[in-house]
Amino acid sequence: MIREAAGSALLDDDEQPVVLVVAPGMSAERIEALSAKMGFRLPGELLELLPQCSGLDGLLETIDFTGQTGGFGLDAIFPRCIPIAHDGCGNYWVLDASPEGADVAPVFFACHDAPVILYQAPSLAAFLAEVVKMYGPSHISLVNDVHEDRIFDVWRKNPGTMTVAQAATGDQVLKEFATNLDERFTVVDLRQAEVGMGFSWGRHGPQTELRRHRDARVFAYAPPMKRSLWSRLTGR
Repeated sequence: MIREAAGSALLDDDEQPVVLVVAPGMSAERIEALSAKMGFRLPGELLELLPQCSGLDGLLETIDFTGQTGGFGLDAIFPRCIPIAHDGCGNYWVLDASPEGADVAPVFFACHDAPVILYQAPSLAAFLAEVVKMYGPSHISLVNDVHEDRIFDVWRKNPGTMTVAQAATGDQVLKEFATNLDERFTVVDLRQAEVGMGFSWGRHGPQTELRRHRDARVFAYAPPMKRSLWSRLTGR
């Protein structure tokens, strides 16, 4: 996919040529050190890519396959997160790595305005294919669709949400998750999500309480728990 992009005519929205700069690959020692720094095994397709290329300049704001761009948080949602790209406005595309280091990891788009998380692609390869389409003749791409349109659709409509009581009637994963949540929470199951589906991680402001059920892509959010007047006065 990278060779294909580098060898094709890429055009920005003004139909001007895009200069694609491919960052050099990494040695096995550097990749091992990167994995150790992150604290988990990198996805297989990323391990395959890094010896050939560690990033791309010219597509999106920047693409950094090492995940070292910095500035991304939300550990409660993505405990093994690799931020691989951003749009220059504080919004990131991230790989959601599994603890066992599966061959592929899905890509999510994490936005702060509106504060939503959206499912972008099932793999890094699928994500890069859609990025390249952004710079093709039609400029039609699922990356554009998510980045420009789906954000506010999810923020306004909250599709696919369920109460804790509803989650408690679901499959074993949902039932187990529900037992650890109180009625304040709204639950969203993204295990079989379509591109553009997601949830409003900042629905209740900067103090929104966020949960994830282990390694399953099942999430919940709630307003912060109200504190009593005595608790607020004493700090207890």
